[in-house]
Amino acid sequence: MKNPVDDGRRDARNIVRKNDLVLFGGLLLVGIVLFAAVNFAKTGGAQVDVHYDGAVVASYPLDTDREVDLTYNGHNLLKIEKGRATVIDADCPELLCTKQRAISKEGESIVCLPHKLVITVSGGKPNDVDGVLQ
Repeated sequence: MKNPVDDGRRDARNIVRKNDLVLFGGLLLVGIVLFAAVNFAKTGGAQVDVHYDGAVVASYPLDTDREVDLTYNGHNLLKIEKGRATVIDADCPELLCTKQRAISKEGESIVCLPHKLVITVSGGKPNDVDGVLQ
């Protein structure tokens, strides 16, 4: 005798759950591939530009190791070493700029909002990924 509660709907719900997992897995895979493509397409930069209050106030090459004391509206110590730049000391309240990872690829930046300071990497090799077809 057939159970009136089990009219076949339970199987349909399990199929939907399996399909949902397949869809989620596919979207996750596409997201990982796109993330990797965007990050690996970035080229290494040639210099670090220091922006204070929206204007470029200094530029330093990434191929020369040095420490630079930036005193624009406060104190930030920029360290350039092995083609990477990072802020190693500052006198801002939360020190968020010192907790950001080192930057080396074109377009990456370190921001110190209390000091109105933005440090960006620029001048990398031209990237053929963003080319225009004629």
